[in-house]
Amino acid sequence: MNTPLLSPSRRVRRTPFSDGVEAAGIQAYTVYNHMLLPTMFNSVEEDCRHLKTHVQIWDVSCERQVQIKGPDALRLVELLTPRDLSKMSAERCLYIPMTDQNGGMLNDPVLIEAGPDTYWISIADSDVLMWVNAIAACNSLDVEVSEPKVSPLGVQGPMANELMSRVFGEDVRALRFFGCKKFAFEGHEFLISRSGYSKQGGFEIYVDNNELAMPLWNALFTEGEELQVRAGGPNLIERIEGGLLSYGNDMTRANTPLECGLGMYVNGGRLETCFGGRALREELEAGSRQMIRPIAIEGVIPGCDRAWPVFADGQQVGQVTSAAWSPDFETNVAIGMVERSHWDAGIALEVETHEGMRDASVQASFWK
Repeated sequence: MNTPLLSPSRRVRRTPFSDGVEAAGIQAYTVYNHMLLPTMFNSVEEDCRHLKTHVQIWDVSCERQVQIKGPDALRLVELLTPRDLSKMSAERCLYIPMTDQNGGMLNDPVLIEAGPDTYWISIADSDVLMWVNAIAACNSLDVEVSEPKVSPLGVQGPMANELMSRVFGEDVRALRFFGCKKFAFEGHEFLISRSGYSKQGGFEIYVDNNELAMPLWNALFTEGEELQVRAGGPNLIERIEGGLLSYGNDMTRANTPLECGLGMYVNGGRLETCFGGRALREELEAGSRQMIRPIAIEGVIPGCDRAWPVFADGQQVGQVTSAAWSPDFETNVAIGMVERSHWDAGIALEVETHEGMRDASVQASFWK
């Protein structure tokens, strides 16, 4: 089967690290927030094994920042999410669900306090900038909404602590999960958070100086040579095993945060003032009709590039949205949205792939 190529154009933007990514032997990209996102260097399986045992450098510049700046900045941010923001500070960022007027998921970004009356929303793949700008304008809020030139660089894997300490000093090891702080590199201070789109642990460096982008890339590779550092990117197998959801794949505006297993980020005291609060309160009272669940699928499966219907006793009860073979767990791991009647662990299902039906079952937890 021929593999289609991605036609380059200015609408699909390169990143400050694209030269390094290409030199590292990139094999596959996807498009994310109108930018290139590396997805494979050797193979999905080999990249996954390396991520779990060593350390990788990820060009995740596609995690664009929506900057909200001005006297009403916090007021605007509080309209966007049902999460309680009281624990946010200059040294602690927060994962937040963003909801529309019906409680549907618009995005699931990381929120960062980037300066006085200044916030960065580090977004997943959707056009959040236009939504935030419209809300600011319609509510006559005293803010400026923009996309700053900030390109995140991920350092992920079990050896991430060691590599980061070699480049930024030993103090970087003290960052707690979702902690953030500025660290110096060649006379410039970069904001660094202990976060990232893997379960292996690591950091994200918010690169706001393009002239230092490739010097930083090169320094990480030089200092990481004996650690067997490689270029990498979000890995399909590893993220499904760990239950990391992909906006646009596993959840969309058709789903609420409660359906996506993000109920811990929905604060009852915030529902009177955030978008979608009324709908979320009704769902809290009535219970969700469907929920994200881990699903194991038997047999050989094709690549999951479309939603696969899930059946029980001949009736559709959900859909699988991400799936892959896991060499470590010796099964096909999958993420699916399943109706309440069939979401309990152990329930037998059938998944209709585009190459035929496969037996499956709901799991008690993700594989990690």
